[in-house]
Amino acid sequence: MKLLSNTVYFFRRQRFVIVSTLDSQGKIHCSVKGTVGIEGEGKVYIIDLYRAETFNNLKRNPAITITAVDEHRFKGYSLKGKAKIVEREKIKSRFMEKWEAGVAERVSKRVIKNIKEDKKTERHPEVLFPQPQYLIEMKVEEVVDLTPGHLKKPAR
Repeated sequence: MKLLSNTVYFFRRQRFVIVSTLDSQGKIHCSVKGTVGIEGEGKVYIIDLYRAETFNNLKRNPAITITAVDEHRFKGYSLKGKAKIVEREKIKSRFMEKWEAGVAERVSKRVIKNIKEDKKTERHPEVLFPQPQYLIEMKVEEVVDLTPGHLKKPAR
């Protein structure tokens, strides 16, 4: 499915998404993951640092929904589709580089903010992240615009 350019742009600006999968009882499991790519042709790439619930759920059932919101603009999207697991050794270097750059940026912003606010902390959780365990490659089948109707721009 082709994605509209405004949807692609929106997801490229997000630092993380909520990933929803189905557990063994068919109940929804949600987890926060970092995106490392989205293509207009309808593919989204998500890094996962752990081989836990999301991994096990996707092994059983590839159904996936990712959701991102911008609370300041009162805008958001859910993308529904199917996921494929890409093992760590097969993750393309561009995705690993994007993930590493994102971690460095988060640490830098935290340090700068702490300096500006004269806060002293030894905690930088991003530094303690494990290496990515696998990549989720999602093929989007449906886009749900979460923006309330009265806030959407009229179609032209």
